[in-house]
Amino acid sequence: MSDTLLTDRTRVVRHPERGAYDRETIHQILDAGFLCHVGFVSEGQPFVIPTGYGRKGEYLYIHGSAASRMLTNLAQGVQVCVTVTLLDGLVLARCAFSHSMNYRSVVVLGRAVLVDDPAEKLEALHVISDQIIPGRWAEVRQPSEQELKATSVLRLPLTEASAKIRTGPPKDSAADYALPIWAGVLPLRLTPGDPVRDSRFDGPPSQAPSQIPASVRSYNRGR
Repeated sequence: MSDTLLTDRTRVVRHPERGAYDRETIHQILDAGFLCHVGFVSEGQPFVIPTGYGRKGEYLYIHGSAASRMLTNLAQGVQVCVTVTLLDGLVLARCAFSHSMNYRSVVVLGRAVLVDDPAEKLEALHVISDQIIPGRWAEVRQPSEQELKATSVLRLPLTEASAKIRTGPPKDSAADYALPIWAGVLPLRLTPGDPVRDSRFDGPPSQAPSQIPASVRSYNRGR
C-alpha cells in the first residue's frame, strides 16, 4: 500500500505548499471531524449534500435513508467527491484583501460501494455513531432489523485524496505592516454547551434517567 494518496486529480494547485498527501495527515484530519459534504452529479445536475461520516482503516462510511437521492445515486457507482473542513481560526490582516482563515481540509475522490453484508453494515453504523459522539453506541438500543433495512450504508475507499492546511499569522503586503491596525488570529473551536435532557419519559418514574451518560459528560472534539 502506498503511503501517498496523491494523484493528478487531487494535487493542490492553489497554494501547493499547503498540500499534504500522506495517509497519516489525512487520517488525522478525518478523525477530528464528523461532518462531510458529498458532491455528485445526477441527471446533469450537481448536488452537494452534508452528512455524517465515520472512518475505519482505509475506508470512509456514510449512511442515510435507503430512499435518499444521494445514496441511491452513489450506490450506482457514480463518481463522488467528499470534503471535510475543520475551521481553526480567522486570520485578520491589516488589509481587507489579505484576510484569510486557518483550516484543515481533506478532499476524497472515488466511487462508493453499497455495503450489503449485514455485519459490516452494523459495524459501519457503529463507526459513524462513535465518530460523532464516542461511546454513545454502547449506551443506546441497537438498530432493529426494520431500521437496518431502511438504512443504506456506503463505503468509499481512501485511495485518492489530499489534505490542505493553513496555519499561522496573516501575510500582509510589506507596506501594510507600518499601518496602526490590529492584526492577528482569532482561534475558533467547537465547544459543547450544557446538555439539555429530553423531558419525555413514558416508563416507570423509578426508572427515569437522572445521570448524564459518560459519552455526553466527557464530550470534547479536541483540536
